[in-house]
Amino acid sequence: MKVSGFSFIRNAIKYDYPIEEALRSILPLCDEVIVAVGNSEDKTRKLIEDISPSKIKIIDSKWEENLREGGRVLALETDKAFQGISKDSDWAFYIQGDEVLHEKYLPIVRSEMEKNLENKEVDGLLFNYIHFYGSYDYVGSSDRWYKHEIRVIRNNQDIFSYKDAQGFRKMPNQKLRVKKIPAYIYHYGWVKDPKAMQGKQETFHTLWHDDEWMNKNVLPADEFDYSEIDALSRFAGTHPEIMKERISRKNWTFEHDLSKNKISFKEKFKRTIRKGIGISIGEYRNYVELKK
Repeated sequence: MKVSGFSFIRNAIKYDYPIEEALRSILPLCDEVIVAVGNSEDKTRKLIEDISPSKIKIIDSKWEENLREGGRVLALETDKAFQGISKDSDWAFYIQGDEVLHEKYLPIVRSEMEKNLENKEVDGLLFNYIHFYGSYDYVGSSDRWYKHEIRVIRNNQDIFSYKDAQGFRKMPNQKLRVKKIPAYIYHYGWVKDPKAMQGKQETFHTLWHDDEWMNKNVLPADEFDYSEIDALSRFAGTHPEIMKERISRKNWTFEHDLSKNKISFKEKFKRTIRKGIGISIGEYRNYVELKK
């Protein structure tokens, strides 16, 4: 069984992306990792080059700055990396620049890839998600956070990145058939120095919206205001070993009063249904989950 990893990144240092930790977290599973490195204003390319010269292959890319439509440029960059993997790879592990796989899940992911290798009905593997917010001590607990996403796909060039690169589909526009596995992706996209987070917000919204929308909805500021959040809970687990050095360098403080969580009546009702009969009302599912 041959496995390729793939990802994309731009301005990782400027906006404090844990891309090194992301790529290192999947390297033990991969025979190669293809990274589309966009035209950056920092030393992102050098950072990627130095991670694992024997395994990581770089595709130099220029982002389409004028494509301000629903984050579509992110999907295009994802597709560039996916199209660069070796033809003889069986599976492709997709990891974004702010996601990390905990080492405790490495045996599970490998086992599931081996188990489903010959089952061509399975297009990919579906992961659970933990979303950190504000600091490494809190996780999002409201329904605003997506709970699952596809991160391992079969090496089928009919598969493409969908919309803003959150998921995948298969030509012409079919949802992938996936198996959910007992493994989690740790999402750190909302944990940064407030200055870096504000810079990221002001830049990344331009990938979705025009100048008029930006002027109305994204006001310039020195730091991002983490206090505007509906509901969080304390993280009770352990972070990936690869994240410990980054966590030790944290130089800002964020605290959240859990008693002030703001959960709407609608969300409380949906939680009651989910706990009672196991059905998630209104959950976005860009996939078909196979039960057997």
